[in-house]
Amino acid sequence: MVNYKELGLVNTREMFKRAVAGGYAIPAFNFNTMEQMQAIVQAAVETKSPVIMQVSKGARNYANATILRYMAEGAVAYAKELGCEHPEIVLHLDHGDSFELCKDCIDMGFSSVMYDGSALPYEENIKISRQVVEYAHKYDVTVECELGVLAGVEDEVASEVSHYTKPEEVIDFATRTGCDSLAISIGTSHGAYKFKPEQCTRDPKTGKLVPPPLAFDVLHEIEKKLPGFPIVLHGSSSVPQEEVDTINKFGGNLPDAIGIPEDQLREASKSAVCKINIDSDSRLAMTAAIRQYLAEHPEHFDPRQYLKPARENMKKMYIHKIVNVLGSNGKLAQH
Repeated sequence: MVNYKELGLVNTREMFKRAVAGGYAIPAFNFNTMEQMQAIVQAAVETKSPVIMQVSKGARNYANATILRYMAEGAVAYAKELGCEHPEIVLHLDHGDSFELCKDCIDMGFSSVMYDGSALPYEENIKISRQVVEYAHKYDVTVECELGVLAGVEDEVASEVSHYTKPEEVIDFATRTGCDSLAISIGTSHGAYKFKPEQCTRDPKTGKLVPPPLAFDVLHEIEKKLPGFPIVLHGSSSVPQEEVDTINKFGGNLPDAIGIPEDQLREASKSAVCKINIDSDSRLAMTAAIRQYLAEHPEHFDPRQYLKPARENMKKMYIHKIVNVLGSNGKLAQH
């Protein structure tokens, strides 16, 4: 058993409380590689922001659970080395699909886990969520649960259709599970193709797709039912058009890739939404920089040569999200 506190990590409880009260959201960036981790830590330190480094089941299988634990410990040490005396870094399991996986992550030093039983019947979702919460809380690990289903594909999480969270269920669900935060479905979606073209309109001037708006009415109803309760938005990458264009220009093929407009995420951040998940944007920033570099330097083959600009591009994107979208810059706890 590795306790996350020994690794210098924190759970989400205090940072969420401050975010709900302060009208901003904490960035939750998915990572699989050292370069992503370095970019996340650099961005968080430079902006003085708390940050959630999250790992999906697929990323954990890809990177190896033991290595991830040491990467998280390394992230805290790296932040201090960069001049941040008291970093607030959470290591979070994204979309845990079983009690066993959540338990294993808690035992390996995760400070926060998400159990996603949203595809299960309501009572079964509550039962397993409660089981995860009871185990996690023994070790002061915070738990996120999900109610409602997001469309799209992310690693092994896939659904053809979304089902908005039903506001009338949230009090019962939150009370009976004891979860610390709740992921809801209000129209965000996983992946780089968040909406089918037929769900969108096209801008007559540019021909680009314009996505449908998020269901803020559902969010506001949930806020009324659970005042001050930490709400989470998954699938909230905005799929920056300039990164998509760069990928396509240098040999990629991402037609009609589309995400959530940043102004809507900005609005959501000011509500009880205190954690916003961003994964695809990081992948796009990394891939765009690598494609461009290799196209412009076909004679190069040292991975450091093309991973360095990839890391820089991700860092730039993370800083933009923290400062211009989520508003979590300068929000580290006062010591």
